[in-house]
Amino acid sequence: MDRISIIGGKHLNGSLPISGAKNAALPLMIASLLTPDRLTLKNVPNLADVNTLARILRNHGVDLAVDGKRAEPSPYLGETFHLTARDIVDTTAPYEMVSRMRASFWVLGPLLARCGEARVSMPGGCAIGTRPVDLHLMGLKALGAEIDIDGGNVVAKAPRGLRGTRIAFPKVSVGATHAALMAASLAKGDTVIENAAREPEIGDVAECLIKMGAKIEGVGSSTLQVQGTPRLEGAVHTVLPDRIETGTYAFAVAAAGGDVELRGARIGLLERAFAVLKQTGVTIAQTPHGVRVARNGGNLKPITIETQPFPGFPTDLQAQLMALMTRAEGTSVIRETIFENRFMHVQELARLGADIQLQGDTATVNGVKALRGAQVMATDLRASVSLVIAGLMAEGKTTINRVYHLDRGFERLEEKLSGCGAAIERLVSG
Repeated sequence: MDRISIIGGKHLNGSLPISGAKNAALPLMIASLLTPDRLTLKNVPNLADVNTLARILRNHGVDLAVDGKRAEPSPYLGETFHLTARDIVDTTAPYEMVSRMRASFWVLGPLLARCGEARVSMPGGCAIGTRPVDLHLMGLKALGAEIDIDGGNVVAKAPRGLRGTRIAFPKVSVGATHAALMAASLAKGDTVIENAAREPEIGDVAECLIKMGAKIEGVGSSTLQVQGTPRLEGAVHTVLPDRIETGTYAFAVAAAGGDVELRGARIGLLERAFAVLKQTGVTIAQTPHGVRVARNGGNLKPITIETQPFPGFPTDLQAQLMALMTRAEGTSVIRETIFENRFMHVQELARLGADIQLQGDTATVNGVKALRGAQVMATDLRASVSLVIAGLMAEGKTTINRVYHLDRGFERLEEKLSGCGAAIERLVSG
C-alpha cells in the first residue's frame, strides 16, 4: 500500500492549480442517465472516486469517452468526459460496486425517473457515521415511487412514472437534494423542494440540468421549483472549481507559512472558511487568476467554530482546520454538527504531539509549541489530508499510511504541494 512521506518546516510559495470539484463532478456524471443524448463535462478531476463511478455508469450502459489534459499554458483544466446513455442496459447497481463509494447510490433517482425501476445496493464510502439514506427515499416516495428493502438493496418502482409533488426535508441533505432534483426533472408536473441544500455543487448540477432542458427555479436558495419535462437533451458543462480542495490548500499554506496563489479558486464559494482563516491571522485576497493565501511570520490565533450546511463552515474542512489549530497560540473549540464519528483524525494528530480533548460533538484544541513527525494512519478522506497539513508543520519526518483515501478526493496532491516547495513524496509499494 502506498504511503506519503513529509519533511516538515518548509514554507510554501508560488502557485497551485485547483481541480474541478469532485462533489459536483460525481452527480453531474450521474445526470447523464437522465438523457439518451451526449452530455459533455469539462474540468473533470482525475480521482479514484471518479474512475469508480465511471465503471458503475458503464455497467448501466453509459458510453464514456475521455479527452486528456489540455496543452500548456493551462495543463490543469481537467479531463473532458463525453457520456452517452442511449440505452440503459441494466437498472441494477450491485453491492460490489456501490460499496466502494457512497455517491454511487445517487444513480437510484435517475434510473427510476427514466426507466421506471431500479435496484441499488445500500451505499458504502468513508466510515464517518451512519449517514442514512432515509431522506433520499423520502423524496422519491413523495414523487410516487414504491420502495422496498430486499437483502441490503433498495428496490424502487414507478411503473406509471414519477409525479410532481411538494417535498419538505426535515433536515438539510446534499445527497437527498441531488436525488430529488434529478428525479423531479423527469417527473410529470411541478415539484417544490423545501429545505433544499444550498451547496454550490447543488447549483452547479442544477445549472447543467437547465442546459439539458430542465425547468428549475430558485437555484442557490433553500426552495427549488422544478417543472417536470418528458425528455432531457444533451449539453456541454464545465465543472466548477473544488472549494474543499481550495480550502485544504489554503489551510496548508497557513500551516506551513508562505505565499501561494490558488489558481482557479473563487472566494465566493468559500466565504465562511476564508473568514475563519483571516481570524487566525492569514491574508486572503482575490487575484485575476484565483485566490492568494499568505502567512509570513506571526503566530496563529485560536478560533471557536461549528460546522454548518452551506453557507456555514464546511464539515469537509473541519479536520484540516483542527490540524492548523494544533499550533495556534491558545485554545480553539471546534464543534461538529453534521456527522458523528468525524473526529477519527484526533488520535492520529495526537501521535504527532497535538493536545486535543473530545467531549461529545466538540473538540477542544490546545495549541502546542511544536509537532513532531511520526508514523500515522489515514482513516478517511478528510482525516487523511489533515495529517498532511500537520506533517507540513511538524519537526522531522511524518509518514502517512493508507493514502488511498487521499486518492479518492485529491488530484496529484504531492505533486501540487512539492511544486510550491513542500518536501513531500509518495512511497510506492513494491
